[in-house]
This record gives sequence, structure tokens and C-alpha cells, in this order.
Amino acid sequence: MRTVRTTEETRALGAEIAELLRPGDLVVLTGPLGAGKTTLVQGIGEGLKVRGPITSPTFVIARVHPSLSGGPALVHVDAYRIGGSLEVDDLDLDASLEDSVTVVEWGEGLVDGLAEDRLEVLIERDAEGEDRRVRLRGVGERWSAVPASLV
Repeated sequence: MRTVRTTEETRALGAEIAELLRPGDLVVLTGPLGAGKTTLVQGIGEGLKVRGPITSPTFVIARVHPSLSGGPALVHVDAYRIGGSLEVDDLDLDASLEDSVTVVEWGEGLVDGLAEDRLEVLIERDAEGEDRRVRLRGVGERWSAVPASLV
């Protein structure tokens, strides 16, 4: 578990996570409203060197951010308004999954079937709402050894 206190620290953690990511990776973010999920994705986008700005795709559901450096694109999905797995299927995320890094906010229980391997990130706010506790959990062989520095 890692504690982050500022948006800058949250973005820096996202950039650290980006160093581990490669095409085909699925990252599922869970946490309450205002926990910092989109801020973490901004750091991931900075680390992947993709075109921005990265903002919450709540109303458009998904945005694709192409790479500026020849790396994988970032597919940023906000599943907050998605009602179930059938609506996830309609997004056709599996079509770009192999070539991109796909990060899904609010995706727990909805996108687990997209990939056998995924990185799950849980962000919790402390009682005062200032600090965030971030837990990473790898699922599948690809993520069987999440670096201790990130856990």
C-alpha cells in the first residue's frame, strides 16, 4: 500500500505504474468519487507519453489517447454510467486491447472478462479525505510479481 498526499504525488505514482505497462495491459481502477482515479490516469498518460489532455471520460465513456513516442495508445474508460457487461461489450474494448494500454475507472466486476491478466488499483481516502491509500493487486501470470515498491 502506498499513501499519496497530493495530486502531484498521485500523478507521480501513475507515471511509475506506466513504466510497467505494455500493449495489451488492462488496469482497473476502483475508488469513491473524488478519490483521484483520473489524476492517476493523468500520470499514467504522462508516463506513456500520450496526447492529452486526459480528463474524465464520464459522458463520452471512453477516450483514446495516441502515443506521441511510438508506444502504445492509452484507452481511458469511465464505466461509472455503464449498467452492465452487455454495455461493456458494446464499447468493443477487446478490439483495441492487444495494441493499447486500457485503463478503466469504475470497472471492477464489469471488465474482468476482458483479460485474464490485469492490474487492479484500489484508491481509498482517509477519514479526513486528504490522504489517499493506493493498493495494487496483480491478477494473472503477467502481474504475479507486482514490484514491492508499488504495493
